[in-house]
Amino acid sequence: MVYAVVRAGGRQEKVEVGTIVTMDRIKADKDGNVQLTPVLLVDGDSITSDAESLAKVTVTAEVLNDLRGPKIVIQKFKNKTGYKKRQGHRQELTRVKITGIK
Repeated sequence: MVYAVVRAGGRQEKVEVGTIVTMDRIKADKDGNVQLTPVLLVDGDSITSDAESLAKVTVTAEVLNDLRGPKIVIQKFKNKTGYKKRQGHRQELTRVKITGIK
């Protein structure tokens, strides 16, 4: 069983070949592929975590689609002053499918 832990936006995700991951918006190349940075690689019983060995490892993914996350409402209120502020936010996301770990 081969899997890797990759840096995906501001988080880390555990991925295998065929895994679909939703992460912060990233740009793909002209073919719609993207390379992710591995943090850890597990190949059966061997675990690779040092930076020199991980520099040789490539995790490739295919961009499926770009989407936006759920609406988050931010409200600020101060009592007795009449101050109210309402703001919304939707995060830009990308859904990718892992195609290879080498």
